[in-house]
Amino acid sequence: MRWAVGAEERQREIVGAARRRGSVDVADLAVELGVAKETVRRDLRVLESHGLLRRTHGGAYPVESAGFETSLAFRTTMHVPEKRRIAAAAAELLGEAETVFVDEGFTPQLVAEALPRDRPLTVVTASLTTAGVLAEAENTTVLLLGGRVRGRTLATVDHWTTRMLAGFVIDLAYVGANGISREHGLTTPDPAVSEVKAQAIRASRRRVFTGLHTKFGAVSFCRFAEVGDFEAVVTTTGLPASEAQRYSLRGPQVIRV
Repeated sequence: MRWAVGAEERQREIVGAARRRGSVDVADLAVELGVAKETVRRDLRVLESHGLLRRTHGGAYPVESAGFETSLAFRTTMHVPEKRRIAAAAAELLGEAETVFVDEGFTPQLVAEALPRDRPLTVVTASLTTAGVLAEAENTTVLLLGGRVRGRTLATVDHWTTRMLAGFVIDLAYVGANGISREHGLTTPDPAVSEVKAQAIRASRRRVFTGLHTKFGAVSFCRFAEVGDFEAVVTTTGLPASEAQRYSLRGPQVIRV
């Protein structure tokens, strides 16, 4: 890391390092930046107040910018091994479910790919990509929700989508979000997307959240669910055990992989 002279530049360096590495350590940053540990701690407090990092004992991890939505194509290039681990662990929670909702997004798509093919399964999804991946899967019936297709995510939204979802009783929903926090629940920037997710929550008997640890602490515009609506939260070990425990107190089992 290059020398950071001013507070703002130093804080940009810290955020950049956290996003590259997945987390940062106070002692390491102090050495790399050539400043006192207390200076680093002060920087971390500022960055946490701005919603960019979440502090942990001895360090911090990055929080995603929940107000900005990346494209599906971009998501398929980022943190793929971690997302595959999440998907594999989430698929193991299928249990006796025969009907499954799979949310839009790359991690839910990976969950769909990890579902067993040796038993009959009906998958309901708003994602054109997920529907395409599963269309030829043996023993899998795919129901693609109709509606307006969003170019960034290749998923359907609006009243056609939610009306179709409202007619189902689904055993298990795999749901993603742009942000998840104990205070504000699960959020996403687009009201149309939020409506689809909320309807999926209402239509499903069981719900599992899947997402990287960087989504924890992030808050976006539209809330569609509470943490307690989920039986399980599947994320990466980048979420500290102490923070996972705080989320589990809201109801779900928190699985870190």
